[in-house]
Amino acid sequence: MKKYAEQIEKSTTELFNYISQRTTEEQLQRIIASYRFAAEAHKKQFRRSGEPYITHPIAVASILAEELEMTDNTVITAFLHDVVEDTDHTVEEIREMFGDDVAFLVDTVTKRKKDSYQHSKQVDNYRQILESVHYDIRALLIKLADRLHNMRTLDSMRPDKQMKIAGETDYFYAPLANRLGLYHIKTELENLSFRYRCPRDFAEVVERLNEERELEREQLEIFTSKIEQVLADAGYKVRIEVRYREPYSVWRKIKAKGSDIKHIDGKHYIRIIYPNPQDVSEKAMSLKIYSVLTDHFKEKPGSVCNYIDTPKENGYQSFHVKLLCQQGGWEEIHISSERMVRNSRLGCAAESSETNVAMWLDKFKSILQEVADDNHDIAFMEGVTSTFYNDDIMVFTPKGRGVILPKGATALDFAFEIHSQIGEKAVYARINGKLMSLRTVLRRGDRVEIGTADDAKPHPDWLDHVYTFRAKRYLKGYFANLPRLEYERCPHCHPLPEDEVIGFVKSDGNTVLHKRYCPDIIRLASEYGDSIVAATFDANPAFLYPVKIRVQGIDRYHLMIDLIDCITNELHLTMTSLATENIDRIAICNIEFMVQSVSELQRVIRSISAIDGIDEVTHIEM
Repeated sequence: MKKYAEQIEKSTTELFNYISQRTTEEQLQRIIASYRFAAEAHKKQFRRSGEPYITHPIAVASILAEELEMTDNTVITAFLHDVVEDTDHTVEEIREMFGDDVAFLVDTVTKRKKDSYQHSKQVDNYRQILESVHYDIRALLIKLADRLHNMRTLDSMRPDKQMKIAGETDYFYAPLANRLGLYHIKTELENLSFRYRCPRDFAEVVERLNEERELEREQLEIFTSKIEQVLADAGYKVRIEVRYREPYSVWRKIKAKGSDIKHIDGKHYIRIIYPNPQDVSEKAMSLKIYSVLTDHFKEKPGSVCNYIDTPKENGYQSFHVKLLCQQGGWEEIHISSERMVRNSRLGCAAESSETNVAMWLDKFKSILQEVADDNHDIAFMEGVTSTFYNDDIMVFTPKGRGVILPKGATALDFAFEIHSQIGEKAVYARINGKLMSLRTVLRRGDRVEIGTADDAKPHPDWLDHVYTFRAKRYLKGYFANLPRLEYERCPHCHPLPEDEVIGFVKSDGNTVLHKRYCPDIIRLASEYGDSIVAATFDANPAFLYPVKIRVQGIDRYHLMIDLIDCITNELHLTMTSLATENIDRIAICNIEFMVQSVSELQRVIRSISAIDGIDEVTHIEM
């Protein structure tokens, strides 16, 4: 125990010395008092590693103070965050000793003990964490610091516990850190999760990356020295860093591209950091540096990304470009001010003022509240993961308003992001002036216009083509409220209302309707005769069914116009597909449309058959 006592003494002394430089003496004494209170409360508790439990609150407090630069009450809460949950002390005791604000934060981060859980213990904990953003974003930061230290000390856990904690981290905590702009925490959490979930893959990627880094080291030093000299000659004093992407990021690219590590690009980038300018804007300074660089190095066309004017949703700002190095490869360059670098590390904690915290709360609260309070039939975790996406793009309305969407979002996502009624009535999209499908995946900088129609309705397969929580939530709610068929339809014979049908009762109690000549029902009747039931299939105006017909006739002038006029104007049907061919003056058309019943289909066939020149109209089983 002596070595632990020395370790605790060393870590707390370093922490308090660091804090003393940023706080008043009174604030420092309150922080020290909170440590002593926590040390006494946890004195009989130990971690699985054998360390005294107090080492964990000390580490969480250190992360918040040193890595996130948080102030006194947040650090005090870090020391006390497990006291109420794991000891006999109460929130009221903490209120008496450390005030209302600390008591509030401790209460917010303390897991609620329940006899039963609405979803599961884990999901209910996620819900509580997200609900805390209604009150104070500091609670989220404390939870992330808590998780970060647990991940840093996961070695002592059993493999099954490692998998559980690592899975939670990769699925929930890392994306949450990203959404709050805490990129370094997000990256470390992802990488630690990868290390414990897939130790063999992790070790292999680390080994290969180390080999490549050693091979590239000299070339990178020559290139970065050249950049530094070019900028110095132009009067710009900068510092240059080569930043290597973590194994998890590289592994994810390997899986996405189906390639090996040697052929994956972007395994590192070069960051050029300039002092915060006083007499010009950061954008102007970045452009001046960009201009000097592109006078000396060839620029890859289309490689510029201006994240200064259009920051990512998590607040990240920088100016990106790719330059050709002396070995003939494209090097990714990030041009940033010291402020941008600090903010990319601290995210929402970059400014600890009440104004800044309120601004971040306003920015994220509405969407987080939708997720945390959602009562629809959408899975809670699905909403979380589609909200805390790993990357985002900015697209624009025709009037130039920027809309931030997750990478991979479609024009449908854009429509629902503008307004749910725009999404529900959407028919087409114009992307950069070009008519496109609503299912089109958007790219950064696209200008998007959505065309609507009063009679338009969402199609069931739209759920396969939306990415955002807002679109999924609305569509699932919309389809859940639609009237439902009493029966299922056979997926092979596709019976229509008013067909002669027979029913088959499945093991789950649902009845499937088949046409009486369907081979499936003939087989089922011979094997499970007791499950065959009499049934009728009546038409219902609320339901339409797809059908396909084949039309054949002698080609003539105006034949196609007469055919389309019959279907759309006389019969008031909407065609979903029309394919035509002409073979030796014989016109053949395959047409798909929606009907309510067999009698409506027969009426269509009779009407088309009466057109001059039509020889045969056949219903084709779909």
